[in-house]
Amino acid sequence: MRKNTLRQITHDLLITMGLLFITTSLTFILFFQVSNNPANIALFYIFGILTTAKNTNGYFYGILASALGVILINCFFTYPYFSINFSLPDYPFTFFCMLALSILTSATVSYIKRQTELLASREKQLMEAEKEKLRANLLRAISHDLRTPLTGILGASASLEEEWEDYESEERRKLLHNIHDDASWLLNMVENLLSITHIQTEGSRLNTSFEVVDEIVAESVIRLKKRIPDADIQVTLPSEILMIPMDAMLIEQVLINLLENALLHSHSEQPVELIVENHTHNIYFRIIDHGVGLNEEFLEHIFDGTYTNAASPDVCKGNGIGLSICHSIIKAHEGTIAARNHERGAEFLFILPKEESNE
Repeated sequence: MRKNTLRQITHDLLITMGLLFITTSLTFILFFQVSNNPANIALFYIFGILTTAKNTNGYFYGILASALGVILINCFFTYPYFSINFSLPDYPFTFFCMLALSILTSATVSYIKRQTELLASREKQLMEAEKEKLRANLLRAISHDLRTPLTGILGASASLEEEWEDYESEERRKLLHNIHDDASWLLNMVENLLSITHIQTEGSRLNTSFEVVDEIVAESVIRLKKRIPDADIQVTLPSEILMIPMDAMLIEQVLINLLENALLHSHSEQPVELIVENHTHNIYFRIIDHGVGLNEEFLEHIFDGTYTNAASPDVCKGNGIGLSICHSIIKAHEGTIAARNHERGAEFLFILPKEESNE
């Protein structure tokens, strides 16, 4: 601790002396080569003092630069030159006025810098708290979403192992189908978690490339129908070919999650609609179902990992974890995602920009 403090003091002193040296050198050139107007000298040193206050810690170094600046002005830029003389007429008044102005300016800059650092620190703490909240929500959702299918797999496999001869072939086939269905759902969960891990590992800096929207939509529907063969999805695409920057695997995962949620939780026999719209600066992806709609009470928190559309969270697989992952993926793409109810069901909308950010 003491070593770090000594290093910081040395660092700040070197910055102070270095900036005063640069300021004096530039002022020397200005005064003796361009113009010997005293007002220009004071402005140069005030600028140097401001820079010192901005790049050092605390008030001391700005005040030190103020005092040394006044002495340097007396030595190099006040007649008789290259000598220190505080007995000149009116100089004490000028000395104290400039020193007071420099100290006030330095203190103001230091205060603003300190407040900015405090605000940045508080913002960072709030972001960390938000991340911790999201992490806790994800863990809670994961613990629930994994427990339900695992319980089903264990129960069905135990029944088959212990009472194989007691079951008819149709009952065995049904139990095996349930095991396969729950295992497929668990595999989808793992893919979701891998998607989140990919985003966090890359620090939300995705390896994007321009992809054809039609191909991404088609691949998503194909992958979903492998898991839900009787899925009824009505796709509407623009007539023109659209290419936008994205991580194809992650956007496919978003589409699969939203389409699967609509198919499984809408409780509707009507097809789920997937509509892609071409707007001036963005591409809109709309997933619309014609079912029971979303719970209005929890609509505000639907993407934070705590939402479930089931009447009892212990009787079916939840959909909160998937929606939370969708939100993270779209946010990493600098897009937006929203959910709402319409007259005959629910709609999810996510928007992706056509151009990559320059940041």
